[in-house]
Amino acid sequence: MAGNTTNRSTTIMDELNVTYITLGGHVEVDRFRYVYFFIMFIAYILILCSNSIIVYIIWVHQHLHEPMYIFIAALTLNCILYSTAIYPKLLIDFLSEKQIISYSACLFQFQIFYSLAMAYDRYVSICKPLQYHTIMRKTAVSVFLFFAWLLPACHTAVPTILSSKAKLCDLTLKGIFCNNSIYKLQCEASRVITIYGVVSLVDLSILPMLFIIFTYIKIFIVTYRSCREVRKKAAETCLPHLLVLISFSILCAYDISTARVESNFSKTTHLIMMLQTILYHSVFNPLIYGLKMTEISKHLKRLLCPAKII
Repeated sequence: MAGNTTNRSTTIMDELNVTYITLGGHVEVDRFRYVYFFIMFIAYILILCSNSIIVYIIWVHQHLHEPMYIFIAALTLNCILYSTAIYPKLLIDFLSEKQIISYSACLFQFQIFYSLAMAYDRYVSICKPLQYHTIMRKTAVSVFLFFAWLLPACHTAVPTILSSKAKLCDLTLKGIFCNNSIYKLQCEASRVITIYGVVSLVDLSILPMLFIIFTYIKIFIVTYRSCREVRKKAAETCLPHLLVLISFSILCAYDISTARVESNFSKTTHLIMMLQTILYHSVFNPLIYGLKMTEISKHLKRLLCPAKII
């Protein structure tokens, strides 16, 4: 009888140990918890408000229901969903004595975190301006948006499912939210996940990057042969996207490298890089892709300052 009780208690403890993990990437959270909370809370509100306003403006104004603006609305909606998968849990952790998360919730966060992708519209609009409305019909827009959300989600679902069945030997995640670092919690590296990770890297990162490079080469060729006005318009349109692309690529490379190899980065450096991953693009995308657009900016001014618009 005593032996059965002991075995039952051990089983319960094992289940608890496997189910809950500690988020060990926080730096002096006991000392700066309210500072962290205030900064990230303001950032989250800013992300929700700025991105939601752009989605609302595009949604309510019929003349903005064009491919370019639909893609912008989809991008800003992505920012809202992406941030909502990370920030609420992060804010709770700042105010909690222990920063823990259930393994199932961690896998869900992992799934959402990596289910993102997008880029095509700019090449068509600049390189083929006369054919733009012919190529980018509603059907084409719907197809691109559908696969932009579906493909990354399906790709990420495979390692998520495989990881849910893996045995854990480490219960401390070296991060503040669940990313590729979950693989380091597993007792042994899954050969299937490793192979699939390489395939996904090629499919979701390298091939799209090559395509983007190809489109920009075409854009540069077209603009070089065009007049000064066209070159100016192309620069205004493309440079912000290039800056976002470069910074996003650097953060992705950092995320992949730290998960696959042992890094010598300090805990503080790692925290800063992870905060940039969830902060930078969600905050600046509305400015770069939304407020910079003349039509959106005009409607935004009317929305915020109706009394001044005659």
